[in-house]
Amino acid sequence: MLAEHNLKTWTDLHAGLQQSLYQLQILPGKTSILMAVSGGQDSLCLGQLLVDLQPQWHWRLAIAHCDHGWPEDQGIAQHVSQIAASWQIPYHCWNAQGLAETEVAARNWRYQVLIQMAQAHDYQYVVTAHTQSDVAETLIYNLMRGAGSDGLSSLRLFRPLTEQIQLVRPLLHISRAQTGEFCHRRQLPVWVDPYNHKLQYARNRVRQQLLPLMEKQFNRQASKHLAQTAEILQAETDYLEGVAINCYQQALVAQGTLDRQTIQPLSIAIQRRIIRIFLQSEQITLNFQSIEQVVKLLNAPRGSQSSSLAGGWVQVQENYLKIKKRI
Repeated sequence: MLAEHNLKTWTDLHAGLQQSLYQLQILPGKTSILMAVSGGQDSLCLGQLLVDLQPQWHWRLAIAHCDHGWPEDQGIAQHVSQIAASWQIPYHCWNAQGLAETEVAARNWRYQVLIQMAQAHDYQYVVTAHTQSDVAETLIYNLMRGAGSDGLSSLRLFRPLTEQIQLVRPLLHISRAQTGEFCHRRQLPVWVDPYNHKLQYARNRVRQQLLPLMEKQFNRQASKHLAQTAEILQAETDYLEGVAINCYQQALVAQGTLDRQTIQPLSIAIQRRIIRIFLQSEQITLNFQSIEQVVKLLNAPRGSQSSSLAGGWVQVQENYLKIKKRI
């Protein structure tokens, strides 16, 4: 049972997370967990929940903070270090040098840093505070970019960062409204990041403008329903990918060579996935147009070839598709 002082602050979020931990075994007991904490409401909510549950699960917890070094970030790292001190857990901070002020650069850098910190201090799990709201925003953002079902369901509950380190997102079924209410109830010192309100960032426009408009004028539960759609797509994507990998292995004759007769009878959904795997195996840069070019070669006359792709092209030789790499 939880300690008596924790029972006094027990909430539905504690109960929901506790149930997920038991059912999914995503953060086993007596393991080491590095919590990515930005200082915002979502990460403080996740951190407090895990700190509250720690006496029962016997985790080794610590905070990781990634300081972008941008002008308006001053003070955040010290603020998060004070939170770590109040929770009486270790604090690890990594400072960027000359990091570009873009979403992609910041996100890629953070994951690299989290891996390095976890490796340096022997943590088995890295947890981030992505919520149901983030899932909905990611689906909309990637849909507008022309992503397929893989991209629309890209925020997963867990995935490997390395062979030894697992990334876990325990709050994917919790909305941002719920994390805000939790922080208010617990009087957590939320840091309001000014960069989250800068509308030159596309994700901020989705968060601040597009989703609120959808919820106000179309469906008050749009975020929840979009997140559920992403979950459905994730299960279907995993199934199709498994089928495609199996078919690709059957069609693979040699490196860079596929037997197209094996692929021709298959559905277009599986054909596209096989061709994507095929091109990726030879480091050919992918987009929808490049994949469609090669799919059309499955039934093209012998001697046909794709137009130049980024990294090479594909030719039809007898009954085979062969990748020709640019030298």
